[in-house]
Amino acid sequence: MKASNEVLVDIEKGKTLVIRCLAIGELDDKGMVTVFFELNGQPRHVKVPDRAHGMANVKLRRKVDQADAAQVGAPMPGVISQLAVSVGQVVRNGDLLVSIEAMKMETAIRAERDGTVSEVLVKVGDQVDAKDLLVCVG
Repeated sequence: MKASNEVLVDIEKGKTLVIRCLAIGELDDKGMVTVFFELNGQPRHVKVPDRAHGMANVKLRRKVDQADAAQVGAPMPGVISQLAVSVGQVVRNGDLLVSIEAMKMETAIRAERDGTVSEVLVKVGDQVDAKDLLVCVG
């Protein structure tokens, strides 16, 4: 969308969202832009990846291989709010590995098996997308 464009999104019969783009901010060093918009007349803003421009200079994260049980990926996009492990640390099934915050809600990512952390690919404050590789537990 470009600034001043408006779209109507039907989410179910009788419920329509009115979204109007107000402005799009500058590209930051992580390839993100701030989009200012109105949702049903209420002003909002969100940081999103700018996939159209400038992504060539941004380091993309490895994606999780679903077939590899040692890899732990992000279940949703968000910001790393807590990192509870480090390389070489022994973890047990259910131990906290990482917490992700999205839209003021925090999601705990826990070990699904016993093992030793062999790789940590994020740090607190990092923006991640769904299926980004966060931690490897071998």
